[in-house]
Amino acid sequence: MKHVVIVGGGFAGFHCARKLSAHREVSVTLIDKNNYQQFQPLLYQVAAGFLPPSSVAFSLRNMLVPHPSVEIKLDEVVSADIETCTVTTAHGLTYRGDYLVLAAGSQANFFGTPGADKYSYPLYSLHDAELLHSRILAVLEAADRDPSLIEKGAVNFVIVGAGATGTELAGTLGDMVQNPLKLEFPNVPFDRAGIHLVDMGHSVLSAFTTKAHNYAAKALEERGVTLHLGKAVKEVGEGHVLLSDDTRIQTHTVVWAGGLRASSLSSNVGVRPGDGGRIDVLPDLTVEGHERVYVLGDFANIAGKDGQPLPQLASVAEQAGKWCAKNIIADVDGKPRKPFDYLDKGIMAMIGRKAAVAEVGAHRHELQGAVAFAAWLGVHATLLTTTRAKMDAFMNWAWDYFSKVRPDEVLDRFHEADIDWNADLPPDQAANRSARAS
Repeated sequence: MKHVVIVGGGFAGFHCARKLSAHREVSVTLIDKNNYQQFQPLLYQVAAGFLPPSSVAFSLRNMLVPHPSVEIKLDEVVSADIETCTVTTAHGLTYRGDYLVLAAGSQANFFGTPGADKYSYPLYSLHDAELLHSRILAVLEAADRDPSLIEKGAVNFVIVGAGATGTELAGTLGDMVQNPLKLEFPNVPFDRAGIHLVDMGHSVLSAFTTKAHNYAAKALEERGVTLHLGKAVKEVGEGHVLLSDDTRIQTHTVVWAGGLRASSLSSNVGVRPGDGGRIDVLPDLTVEGHERVYVLGDFANIAGKDGQPLPQLASVAEQAGKWCAKNIIADVDGKPRKPFDYLDKGIMAMIGRKAAVAEVGAHRHELQGAVAFAAWLGVHATLLTTTRAKMDAFMNWAWDYFSKVRPDEVLDRFHEADIDWNADLPPDQAANRSARAS
C-alpha cells in the first residue's frame, strides 16, 4: 500500500485525491486549512450578492464520502521536507507519505503597494468575497442614511486589475448601479456613483485578442465604468486611492484583483521559488531531483507546449490534479509516467448582462455578446463540483436575468459598517471640517 500526502483541497488537490482513491493499493491524506473547496472564478458573484456562498464552496468531507481511502485533516501546512515527503502543520503535527503532492494554492500579490494589504479587499477566497459583500452593503446603507457621504467616496468603487476577475466585477457593479440598486436604495444618488477599473496594462482582459479588448472596454464604459489604463496604484489609504499619475480617488471600497502569488508555504519547501513565488516543475509535474514530489495548480509554474507558464485557471488545476494521480498510479502499477498534456479549452469572461467574450479551444475561436454570455454560463456551471451547486447557480442566474430585484441580502458583518468617513479627506475638505469644528 502506497500513501500519498496531498496539501490543498482546491481543484488540483481534490481531483488528484478522488482519482487516486480508485486504486486499491493507494491511500491518501488530504490536508487543508479549510474544510471546503471553493470555486474561485465565481467569488465575485458572491461579493456582488448574486450567488450565496453555498453555491461556490463545497464540503470536502461530503464530496469524498464515497472515497473511504481518502482521509481529510483540517490544518494548515507550514513547511515541507521534500527529501522525506514530510509536512508539518500549524498544530505541530507531521505527515509523511511515499508521495507528496503540493497544491497549496495562492494568495493576493500586492507588489509592495503601500496600504494595499491593510485597506483593500482581495478577492481570492470565500472569506474575501463575504467581507467585500458586507462592505458593499455597508457603504450603500451609509449613503442612504446620509447622502452627504457621497462626497467622501461612499459609492466610489475602485477595482485594481483588469483581468477576468476585475473586469467581471466591474461590469457586474455597473449593471447593479444602473438597475436593481436604484430600486433598493431610492434615496442614493447613483448618478454620482463611480466605478473605477485600474490596470498598469493598456487594455482590458490582456490575455484576450485586440477585438475582445475593444469589446470589453466598450461594454464597461456603457455600464458607467471609468477605465484607468496604463496606470498603477501608488498608494491605498483608509479613504482614498492614489494613482501613478497623481489622480486621487475618494473611496472606502478598494478591490484588489491585481495579481496572485503562491501561498506562503512556497518559501518553506526547500527549493527556490520561481516567478510569482511558485515552484517550477518538470513536464511530469514533479520537482527536479525529487521524483516523488508533485506540485500542482496555482502553487506551480507549469510550462505549456510553447514553453510559457500555463495560466492560473481552474481547468489547468483540475487537469493537472488528474494527471498527477495517473502518474502516481502508473508508478504503483510499474508503468512509465507521461508528461502533462494540457487540453486548452479556451478562455472567457462575462462583462455584464448579455455581455461576454469567449475564445474557445486552442485556436481561440472568438465569441462575443449573448452567445458568449450563454457559453460562459454553461461552462461555469459545468465546472461546479456538485449537482446541487449547478442547479442552484442556474436558478440564481435565471432569477437575476428575469427579475429586477436581487436575492435577499443581509448585513451580518457589522464591523464592515464601522467606517471612518473622515479618513484621508483631501486638503480642501479637511480644512472645511476643521473650520466647522472650531
